[in-house]
Amino acid sequence: MKVTSIKQPQSSCPFKNARQKIFGLGYSLLVFVYEKTDNEQKRAGRLNILHTIFIEERRTADFLTTRGIRQILENDGNVDDLVAFMTDRHLPLDDIEASSIAEELLSTVPEQGYLTISNALQWRLQYRRVIEEAGSVDGVLRLR
Repeated sequence: MKVTSIKQPQSSCPFKNARQKIFGLGYSLLVFVYEKTDNEQKRAGRLNILHTIFIEERRTADFLTTRGIRQILENDGNVDDLVAFMTDRHLPLDDIEASSIAEELLSTVPEQGYLTISNALQWRLQYRRVIEEAGSVDGVLRLR
């Protein structure tokens, strides 16, 4: 479960390895997006939940990474093409792991992900795309 402001819909997330950007986080997400207003006189804040979105596990990969990999595979790309792409995307992995993932990708096309996952010491998950796409994409459900 993630809770985030509509002003900057993102959160941090511990990561295990680069495979999560390609194959997904390994779990589903329930995201609550709120708008906060403050009442200085009452010294109180009010949270208005604007969006409640459920992202199925299979859709939790990085959007641009999976889009690029899927395009390479559609164009009959090979291991070298996939490794070069992962290197260009600065995925945190070594050459051996990149080759291993590339081999796997030749037989297992990843689902299209819908998160934006920025590289950092922790992944930074950004939700603007899922807010926009919720309800119109299989696996990204608008609950509210």
